[in-house]
Amino acid sequence: MWATNLKVVGVVLGTLALYTLIANKIPQVQSEVPQTLTLGANVTPEQLVAAGEKVFNGIGGCPTCHGLGTRAPNLLTDEKGEGPIGARCGKREPGKSCKQYLFESLDQPGAYVVKGYQPIMPVMTKQLSPQQIWAVIAFLESQGGTVDVTASDIPAEGGAGAPGVSPGPTGPGLAGGSTDPKVIIQAAGCLACHKLDGQGQVIAPDLTHVGSRRNAESIRKKILDPTSSIAKGYEKLAGIMPKTFGTMLNAAQLEALVQYLAAHK
Repeated sequence: MWATNLKVVGVVLGTLALYTLIANKIPQVQSEVPQTLTLGANVTPEQLVAAGEKVFNGIGGCPTCHGLGTRAPNLLTDEKGEGPIGARCGKREPGKSCKQYLFESLDQPGAYVVKGYQPIMPVMTKQLSPQQIWAVIAFLESQGGTVDVTASDIPAEGGAGAPGVSPGPTGPGLAGGSTDPKVIIQAAGCLACHKLDGQGQVIAPDLTHVGSRRNAESIRKKILDPTSSIAKGYEKLAGIMPKTFGTMLNAAQLEALVQYLAAHK
């Protein structure tokens, strides 16, 4: 009997050791958290605009599409004779102020697709904090218009949106927590730069056969830490891919996306 018990204990300990070894082999990659932006109650329009310009050109990655005149409307320069975005945002939707229109365009980009362009913009309220969103809105208003964003528009952390403006979407992860890879890809705006199964752009590497170049571990690391490796020929685009997907996706979404891409051989 003692011999049998010892065998059982040995099997249990061996199994635990094996699982521990496997767990330790899984890479623990942590994504970069977006830079914190704190705007006080006495923030001035000038401070908002300056902060928004940094977000627009930095973590927001807006110039990747806007300003080229091909993939998304020009925002800082003239667009089809209507002037920069600050001069035309208040005229885009009847009954909506400039800042209402801009907020909803960032929160629900699919609702306001300008004629001649594809719906490739991601939901920016899932990628940026409320402070960053409203700073960007102030910056965009300053491009040919009047800045009327104030501290009262910026909700407290975790709070709702400003009066008269729809609050940002909530949910357990991007796209309401959906684990459908195609829904995640659309919500994250991947096709704004990448091509996949005949859809999207060719600014960044084509993902149609990404599984033949990278295994699941490599894809996972690239999503969580975009600068961990740069595809040959795309060195000039280093730093463009958002580093916030680790905070935007829940674990199930990340794994669903990784396995979906890895299967694209």
